[in-house]
Amino acid sequence: MNIQEGLVDLICFFEEFFVAHGMNATFAQYLNLLINLVVLTLIIFGINYMIKHFIIETFKLFTNKTKTTFDDFLIKSNFPRYIGRFLPLFVIYELFPLIFSEFPDVLKIFYRLVDIYIIILIVWICRSMLRSTRNYLNTRTEFNDKPLESFSQIIMIFIWIIGFMFIFSELTDRSVIGFIYTLGAASAVILLIFKDTILGLVASIQVSVNDIVRIGDWITFETYGADGTVTEINLATVRVQNWDNTYTTIPTYSLISDSFQNWRGMQESPGRRIKRSVFIKQNSVKFLSHDDIEKLKKIHLIAPYLENRQSEIDKFNESNNIDKSLLINGRNQTNLGIFRKYADSYLQEHSAVHKEMYLMVRHLAPTPNGIPLEILCFSRDKRWENYEYISADIFDHLIAAIPYFDLKLFEAPSGDDIRSFLGEKSES
Repeated sequence: MNIQEGLVDLICFFEEFFVAHGMNATFAQYLNLLINLVVLTLIIFGINYMIKHFIIETFKLFTNKTKTTFDDFLIKSNFPRYIGRFLPLFVIYELFPLIFSEFPDVLKIFYRLVDIYIIILIVWICRSMLRSTRNYLNTRTEFNDKPLESFSQIIMIFIWIIGFMFIFSELTDRSVIGFIYTLGAASAVILLIFKDTILGLVASIQVSVNDIVRIGDWITFETYGADGTVTEINLATVRVQNWDNTYTTIPTYSLISDSFQNWRGMQESPGRRIKRSVFIKQNSVKFLSHDDIEKLKKIHLIAPYLENRQSEIDKFNESNNIDKSLLINGRNQTNLGIFRKYADSYLQEHSAVHKEMYLMVRHLAPTPNGIPLEILCFSRDKRWENYEYISADIFDHLIAAIPYFDLKLFEAPSGDDIRSFLGEKSES
């Protein structure tokens, strides 16, 4: 109490001094008030200087000696500075009422402003802690694929909502419940103004809870022209780095409302699918004679198959007295069937093809462009450049092998083909 009386005497010193020397009492009061405000401002600047050059620097020295990097992120997010602001606030809170003791209306506004500032300062401290936690977790490998930016933004929105509730309560002298009632009455306007933010908030929660997309996933989103790796997920947008190193920004709620392709399943699986077709000319498909079979037995991959298969066919035809003067009679092998077996055997022998996953060579329905012979298998190496190399290697070989089976690939005629045809026709 003696300290407070001493401060009051010190604050009123100039007023009493000026009045004693004949100055008007009202003017002396306001001049004394001005001098006290200047002194208080100097004190606050002095405390801020001390906090900046001593307390914060001491905190930095302390963090340099610790093994964890979390405290380094606290410094970068201004956490010590926000904490240090409570000291000058405490000084103002203690001295200001003494300076304005004769101005109750000013004190009423002062206390309200201080309460609002404390609320905002607490929100800033929470934001600093949240940013530091997010940046720290980004350095941990187990969190590299998590949408930490989206999580932090969602939490920050709720913190600001709570902060605004208390600020509203301070400004209107109403309870937080009253703010909620007011918010409910204005919900239609709020939904209209903050539609994208609310949609992003809901979408971010769904994306995170259902694990729809992670950072590092390869996605294809034709609607937005995105085809690449997800680099960032936040409340409003998802950022995708395309394979040509351009960036595409996608609204977060589009991941819920629209359809897109996520290649994560392929990346996590043992192999990557190869699914392509070669088109065989239909008029090149034929039955094979014994001479044709003997010729194809020189191909090592299918020699055992041809030996066993042809033996079964001959036994069947002999036992049923099939007239083989025409190849169409009885059971026969075709060049396309044997090539299909050759392609299957080639894939079984290929070291880059995963043997424990689907492996199939099949016919599709005939088309005007020929008979599609589809190759379906999985490469062991899922990296894009190696995957393309393996696919090309397989089809290089199969395309080059087709003529050995007296088959022909379908190819649309070029200008040279048409000129050659017209030339032959004119000579005839």
